[in-house]
Amino acid sequence: MTTTIETAPLVPGTVILDEEVGARGPWSAVVVAGDVLTIVDLCGNQAVDTLIYAADDHRQRYSAAATVSAQRNLFLTKGSVLRTDDHDALMTLVADEVGSHDTVGGACSQESNTLRYGHHTKHQHACVENFLAEGSRWGIGKRDLVSNINFFMNVPVDADGTLGIVDGLSAPGRRLALRAERDVLVLVSNCPQINNPCNGFDPTPVRMIVTRPTGAQA
Repeated sequence: MTTTIETAPLVPGTVILDEEVGARGPWSAVVVAGDVLTIVDLCGNQAVDTLIYAADDHRQRYSAAATVSAQRNLFLTKGSVLRTDDHDALMTLVADEVGSHDTVGGACSQESNTLRYGHHTKHQHACVENFLAEGSRWGIGKRDLVSNINFFMNVPVDADGTLGIVDGLSAPGRRLALRAERDVLVLVSNCPQINNPCNGFDPTPVRMIVTRPTGAQA
């Protein structure tokens, strides 16, 4: 994809990995402790569904409940620590050009699409299918999937608990940066949803850049 959008890593360092994830596609990589993953929303308003596991023990994985409880905030932003059920730190959101990311909207699936949007959506590709296809490379199956993060997705929650998926807060080239607090496996579905505004009804590519701080050992 040719773009004039600035796609430099948000936190300076030596680039270890730099990959573009196509619209609707999955992605995964191990990010070692101390390295920083920058996610770039290339075209704006693209939801990036994300799961995080300890690289050496996939039973240690991102917990929405523990993360929200520890920070006393439903939404993720700079300074948020992504935690396991045991409240151990997996990654920290060290920089953020958007300011709010969803923890409660979950991942779309063929089943949920059918329930929400009608039987004609039954065969549309969805995030759960992306997670399962990519996760199989690492021995991750359906029983290992938990409530995920939706980076760049806007899900406001009213005082009575009502929530809805609405137009995103991001824009072309907006970035966030996650520092690994231990070696982690990051599993992503670049959301293929076309039935609600989470992607502006038009899924687009994102970019994943892993950097290592200057002077850090390989």
